[in-house]
Amino acid sequence: MEWTRDATYNEEEGSVRFFLRGRPIVLYAPTAIAETYDMLKVATAPQIRLKLEWVYGYRGRDCRSNLHLLPTGEIVYFVAAAVVLYNVEEQSQRHYLGHTDDVKCLTVHPNKLLVATGQAAGHDRREGRPHVRVWNSVSLHTLAVIGIGEFERSICCLSFSKADGGVLLCAVDEAPDHNISIWDWQRGERGQKITETKCSADTVVAAEFHPMDRQSIVTCGKSHISFWTLDAGGTLYKRMGIFENRDKPKYVTCLAFTQTGDVVSGDSNGNIIVWGRATNTISKFLRGLHEGSVFSVCVMKEGNLVTGGGKDGRLVQLDASLNPTGQETRVPEHLGPVRVIAEGRGSQLLVGTTRNCILIGSLDLGLTPVVCGHTDELWGLAIHPSLPQFLTGGHDQLVTLWDSMSHSVVWSKDVAEPVQSATFSLDGSVLIIGCTTGHWFVMDAETREVYSTHTDGAEPIQVVKFSPDGALLALGSRDNNIYVYQVSEEARKYSRVGRCMGHSSFVTHLDWSTDSQYIQSNSGDYELLYWNAGLCRQVPQSSQLRDVEWASNSCTLTFSSLGIWPEGADGTDVNHCDRSHNGELMATADDFGKVKLYSYPVIQPRSLCHTYGGHSSHVTNVSFLHDDSRLISTGGRDTSVMQWALS
Repeated sequence: MEWTRDATYNEEEGSVRFFLRGRPIVLYAPTAIAETYDMLKVATAPQIRLKLEWVYGYRGRDCRSNLHLLPTGEIVYFVAAAVVLYNVEEQSQRHYLGHTDDVKCLTVHPNKLLVATGQAAGHDRREGRPHVRVWNSVSLHTLAVIGIGEFERSICCLSFSKADGGVLLCAVDEAPDHNISIWDWQRGERGQKITETKCSADTVVAAEFHPMDRQSIVTCGKSHISFWTLDAGGTLYKRMGIFENRDKPKYVTCLAFTQTGDVVSGDSNGNIIVWGRATNTISKFLRGLHEGSVFSVCVMKEGNLVTGGGKDGRLVQLDASLNPTGQETRVPEHLGPVRVIAEGRGSQLLVGTTRNCILIGSLDLGLTPVVCGHTDELWGLAIHPSLPQFLTGGHDQLVTLWDSMSHSVVWSKDVAEPVQSATFSLDGSVLIIGCTTGHWFVMDAETREVYSTHTDGAEPIQVVKFSPDGALLALGSRDNNIYVYQVSEEARKYSRVGRCMGHSSFVTHLDWSTDSQYIQSNSGDYELLYWNAGLCRQVPQSSQLRDVEWASNSCTLTFSSLGIWPEGADGTDVNHCDRSHNGELMATADDFGKVKLYSYPVIQPRSLCHTYGGHSSHVTNVSFLHDDSRLISTGGRDTSVMQWALS
């Protein structure tokens, strides 16, 4: 949509007219602006900027071997398009933000300084192609960007060579043939591919260079383990592991190497198998150590092994001869089964789970969670009215209250229904939680007691908001209606006033006027409608309300936010916007994983902004904390929550 061509300003009416997906949109300028409004003026970006301060979450549900301890004392892992370096003792985070889409795999160089990370195919055809980035974990400087245009789909496995000091990099992608490629990654800025061949028609879950034998690589996955040799001429040869008459597993799920160079594999039958060094045959077989899959095997410095169960959640210690030592512990069930085990400081273990938690501890003292996250699509976000806290709610049925200063979970509750929206009462004592089923709860924000449950329609409650005087509650539904309730007994009692009917598509956003008389709302087909809230009646002449003052500006389609629509926008691009409490800034969340910051009001079709990456899927929500010191953003399918400092 070429704005300046499409958009027209009618000076008599004081209205801007433009098209979104072929629909004419008419927005009325406030009287004070209308007389001098110049549509061709370019608005400058704000002087204030965002800096990513904290990332909440971890991707354990479907990624492997993505948790390591660095010599800096930081643990390194990823979620969304961000790689997080987290020092648990100092409670500090740094972030590598070179990727443009979901990071899917991570490996640490034998020098423990360099890291390689691989990403999925992204939104942007040019920018978002799958590739590998090699970077310095101290300076966060990128050393090489490898394989743009060479990989199909995502990269699922990465390994630096070890016996030669890490000159080579092995990568496996998620193309139908799961190609395995070997790179001389230091050759130029883009590396040089030495060889590439089909790895397996089946899923590949791990690929590792042998720590002692330079030419040797081991891969495993669905119904296979393969032993590869890279010959002097740069050709890869494969030998399949022979299970003989032992029960061949559906999946070989993980790999490790003992200190004598044998290969250890775990599989979906709960077995641990040792393959003799430089052979493709079984030298030791430990049957049924775990119930269900063994998702991780970690060989410790002193030679013991620790295995992790993907169903039973147990961590079991074995000695070098594969005999259980009797030392074991279990991850608490609500934190999920084990996805990955890595060595921490001293005798500590790092454990990542399939419910996106990271725990630190030991077999004798047990494990403590240090990172917790959502495990499904994330839409609900509510800001506490007076404390530095915020609440998130997801389709994983979890509602979590976070403290932005200590970067920790205050509490988390399973509400047994997928959550779509949430808001605090004016004093912060009561929460309204809107679900995808049309149910909504009234909940005590401290005790988490549910006072009452209500039902409006059978579709998701997209948005919930109290009027500024606290007397009314409006709920916008996917069933095209806005339901209005009278609020009494300190926001604990609700009686329905009526419903606002008139939208021809689902309600996406709503705002209250500062005098609590009116509601403005947007819908899925780009309407902006106005309502007399107490009567639940539409105000058909929208020009009459051009000078109304709004208590918030979360409607993306208003005169004061028209500049947030990019050229060529189709309306679904901008999922959410929020005006800062001081009225000087507007932040937006879009379908391309970007958070943007504008000067408010955003009334010029050409408004410049600052743009920030970190999320990978659509960003579903952005909100300023009560004192405008921070901005919180939620990722949809990437399940992450990001906290940005304003400076």
